Formats: sequence, C-alpha cells, structure tokens
Amino acid sequence: MPEIVFRNIPINVQEDTYTKDGTIDYQNNPADKRITGTWKACPYILGNECCERFAFYGVIRNLSPYFETRLDQHHATASKTVLNWSRTCYLTPLIGAFFADAYIGRYWIIFIFSIIYVLGMSLLTISASVPGLKPSCKSKGNCKATSADIEIAYVALYLVALATGGIKSCVSTYGADQFDEADEVENKRKSSFFNWFYFASSIGALLTTSIQAVIQDRGWGWKFGLPAVAMSIAVGSFYSGTHLYRYQKPSGSPFTRIFQVIVASWRKRGVHLPIDKSNLYETRDAKSTIVGSRKIEHTKDFSFLDKAAVELQSDQFKTSIDPWRLCTVTQVEEFKSIIKLLPIWATTIIFSTVYRQMSDLFILQGSKMDLTVIKFKIQQPETIRIFDILSVLFWIPVYDRVIVPYTRKYTGHKAGITQLQRIGIGLLISIYAILSAGVLEIFRLRIIRRNNYYDLKNIPMSVFWQVPQYFLIGCAEVFTFIGHIEFFYDQAPDSMRSLCSALSLSTVSFGSYLSSLLVTIVRRITTKGGKPGWIPDDDNLNHVSLQNFFWLLSLLSLINLGAYLLVARWYTYKRAVGAHLTGGFNLRA
Repeated sequence: MPEIVFRNIPINVQEDTYTKDGTIDYQNNPADKRITGTWKACPYILGNECCERFAFYGVIRNLSPYFETRLDQHHATASKTVLNWSRTCYLTPLIGAFFADAYIGRYWIIFIFSIIYVLGMSLLTISASVPGLKPSCKSKGNCKATSADIEIAYVALYLVALATGGIKSCVSTYGADQFDEADEVENKRKSSFFNWFYFASSIGALLTTSIQAVIQDRGWGWKFGLPAVAMSIAVGSFYSGTHLYRYQKPSGSPFTRIFQVIVASWRKRGVHLPIDKSNLYETRDAKSTIVGSRKIEHTKDFSFLDKAAVELQSDQFKTSIDPWRLCTVTQVEEFKSIIKLLPIWATTIIFSTVYRQMSDLFILQGSKMDLTVIKFKIQQPETIRIFDILSVLFWIPVYDRVIVPYTRKYTGHKAGITQLQRIGIGLLISIYAILSAGVLEIFRLRIIRRNNYYDLKNIPMSVFWQVPQYFLIGCAEVFTFIGHIEFFYDQAPDSMRSLCSALSLSTVSFGSYLSSLLVTIVRRITTKGGKPGWIPDDDNLNHVSLQNFFWLLSLLSLINLGAYLLVARWYTYKRAVGAHLTGGFNLRA
C-alpha cells in the first residue's frame, strides 16, 4: 500500500476530525471520523458475514447426504470427511490472518478470499448438477461416482475451506477497526459491535436452516446453488462499503519480530537488567517502529525477555539498529501479549468440546426420542438445533440493551463487565447445559426400563425436552464466544489482531479434536469385558450409559473453570501508550 500523503490541515482540526489510531481511508488519507467508519461502514461488513454464514451452513448441512447418495461413500466415511473439512475451516484462518497482518491488509484478504469462496461454491454446484459432470445415477440413491467426480468435489470444498478461513480471521477484526479506540464514544460502540456481529452470523445460520428445509426435496443444484448465490451477494455487500471503510496498514511478518525477540534475549541472557526499566531501549518518537502499531507500556511479566531491549555499548556505536540483537520495548511486549493470551486460549478449548456435542451426541440422543410435534414430524433430529440459534438471537439483544447498561451503572466499565468475566460466566453456563443433557438422558432411560422400550427406535418422549440444553448452550455462546473474540482483538498487539482472532477461532477446531479423542478413550475403556459402555459404536443408544459421558464432560468443565479463574486472576490487560484503555481483571468485581 502506498505511503500516506498528509494534507495541510491545522493541528486542532486534525485532533477533532481525524482518527488517532493510524487508520486511513480508501484514498490513503487520514481517516475522517465524519465520513468513514463506525456504524456507517458496519452494515456492509455485517451483510458479508450474514451471507457467508448462510453459505457455510448451507454447504455443511448437505455435505454428508451428498457424499453418501451421490459420491457413493459409506455413512461413517462421509461423516469423517465432513468432520475433517469443518475442522480445517477453523484452522485455515491462521493462513489468512498472517497475510492480512503482514502484507496485504484485512480489506484485501476479505475481498480476495470472498471471490475464491464464490469460485469454490460455483465449482461444487456445477459438479453436482450439470449433466455430464455430475455423478451418474441409475435411480435415487444408486449412484456411481468416478475418481474425477470425487476429486472435483474435494477441490471445491477445500477452496471453500481456504476462503472461509481467510474471511473468518479478518471480518470481525475489520469491523472492530471501524471504531477508534482513542475516542471514548467510539470505543464503547466497538464493544457493542462484537455482539451484533455474532447476531448477523446467527441470522445467516437461521436463514439456512429455514430455507434448506423448504428446498429439501429439490435437486443438488438448489441445495448448493443458493449458498453460491448468497456468497456472491456477500462479495457485493462488502465491496459496496469500500469508500466508507477505515484501513489499517500491514506491518510485516509478526513471526519475524517474535523470533527477533527470542534470539536477542538469548544472546543477552548473561546481561543484567537495569533497575530502572525506563532505561530499556525504545524509540524516542511518539510512534512505534512497527508500522500500524502504537507503543505498548512495559510490564513486569516474563522479565527474561526484557533482555532483548537492553542497550549495550556495542549497540550504541552501530550506525543502524540490528533487530536480531536489540529490540524495542514495544516489540518485546508484543511477544509477551501473545504468551499471556495462550493460557486463556487453552482454558476455553473445553467449552468448544461441550459446544461440539450439539453436532454429535445431542443429535444421537434426540434421534431416539419422539420427533412428532402436534402431528408434524421433524425429518431430522438436528432440526431441534434451531433453538440454539434462537437462544443466541434472544440473548444478544438482552445482553447488549439490558445487561450492559444495568451493570455499567455499578461497575463503571464501558461494557458493564470485563471481557474475562464475560467468558467465565459463559463457561459456568455451559456446565449447566451439559448437566441438563445428562439429566434428560436419565429420564429417557427410566422410560425405556419402565416400559421395556429397549428395541423401540423412538420412545414416546418428545424431542422438545432437549430445548433447555440447546437454549443454555446458546446463552453460553453469547457470553463465552463473543467475549473471547472481543478479548483476543482488544488484547492483541495492534499489528497482530487478525492472527489473534484466528487463534481465538482455532479453539473450535481443537475442541472438536478433543471431543473425538475423549469419545475414543471412553469407548475403549468402558467397553472392556464385553460391557455395553457409555457411548455406542452404532446408534444403539438404549443399552448404554450416555449420561456418564455427560457427567465426565461436566467434571472436566468444572475443573477447567477453576483453572480459567486462576489464569484470569493472573492476567494483566495490555496498555498502549497514550490510549484510554480499561484496567485489569478483578474477580471480586
């Protein structure tokens, strides 16, 4: 991106009119608050997110049936394929985030990857619907797929996986970039943005569930074509706001700067730190040497890394600073910020494991219950998951419009409660959600034993008894997932915000892997000696003790909550030099 050409504007006008966080407009001039950013720009970003989520859930909802009926895969193989693909979608954000922070910027990553998304979706739709390209079928469900058919499907899907990764890592961060942290009013609105961002995402998921139910009996061209159209609308929505956006400049490879701190501190491992930490090396200019980043105040944490900023006489005599031998305080604090985020990241993986049960064991549990509601039969037990989405859509306005203003009066915090407190509350609610599933399973088994329904496919117990556990999971999402996204944005170094956003999203993938690992271990241990175990290999749920697995998840979640509270109490919020940021975490607040 070309260098900024500053206009000849009086200093007092710049103070009142232009952003102080280094953002620029689409013409590479300082961003004018009156014209760019805030809620003027956000609708186009939220529109992109809503359409992208519609497309994503539209694809994932139909993948397993498509692989089974058209690509002739066994149910277990198809399920594994879809699971691996969805996990990849939450790891690829690390790729998009790196290029956004380092070289291209968030705007171009979202725009380019949205186009790749459309190409992937279009290829999938064509390969599934166009005669001569789609798999040949003698009758419904009797198809013979060639290796080329399967390869094209995989290419299309992993183009989508790559694209959704690039978008997901940047879109929430880019939306938050539209609010100037140095402006007290805008900073408050930024906190609210994350709530409505997740709301837009859930609207996309709700629309997918509703529309896909209507077109259920139509061909694959409709099932994949509508998500492709939605993604095309997402590109148009995002591009339409180009002249209103604020842009952060990319700052070079964050990994290079991290390795420089490690190497410089190791080289000076024998050097004593000065008693007065103000003697550590930092540029005298008001701006940081890192493009697009404010200076960060020195902290006492991980003091051994401060040795990278100890200026020796040999450093002073050099004509230019060698960053592999001497780093600024801000560069050192960048690395410290990442290290401090990792324990918070690790203690939220269990939450994603609990969240994963909505796609696995909750559906298995529901499949053994009565799917008829007032003479209307639900075709698929996962349809009941809509109550998770409805819960999210209910709790976000309640949180943003009721809880935040009410708690703000007592705490004085701009968001009512701190981000870490918000995450902790969500972790607690998730325990009640999984306990609710366990209690329901006990009652389900009692009905089976009392009436000898062991061989009955669906017992006379309404699947709507699952609503509380889905509703609680939705409530926990509003607290933990949204708080997590906001926390990782706020506490990330200015130059690594996309990367930290991707790190936050990766908990979903790691939670899914942990869920599979736990299921494998529990199944192996509990089925020794020919016992039925806790989790069935097939769908024969009536002879096992699934509630025990829910108790195990509850116990792990409780232990994890304790670890999280310790980590959160230890955490200190970063402070940018000259920024008006909130203070630390207080468990007693």
